[in-house]
Amino acid sequence: MSKIETNSTVTVHYTGKLEDGTIFDSSLNEGREPLTATLGQGQLIPGFESGLVDMTIGESKTIEINPSEAYGEINPELVQEVEKSRVPEGVSVDHMLQANTPMGVMNFRVVEVKEDTVLLDGNHPLAGKKLIFDLEVVGVQ
Repeated sequence: MSKIETNSTVTVHYTGKLEDGTIFDSSLNEGREPLTATLGQGQLIPGFESGLVDMTIGESKTIEINPSEAYGEINPELVQEVEKSRVPEGVSVDHMLQANTPMGVMNFRVVEVKEDTVLLDGNHPLAGKKLIFDLEVVGVQ
């Protein structure tokens, strides 16, 4: 049985959860296929990739990934308050917006809507969170 290593192409079923048990993504949802990726090419977050190393076809395990090996810590510089006139009319909390920035196009989540301003967060929605993945390897090449 071949073990997964860097440069292996892996097919895996996964369920991603937060520490409180909330599922944020799963390949087991109806109509979804298992994830296929080649390790070592930056296609996956580092902790997910390292969790797969040395697994074999048919093996299952649960891994915990700290923010530093996932989507990073929350960067307060990516949270900003802007004039309400600069965002589409009728935005509400949790709406996603895109903006052109010096770093290219970025996604922002509306955190708070005030009388004259809107608080936007450009951090990845999973930044600052420990992620827990249930993994099942279904293929290795």
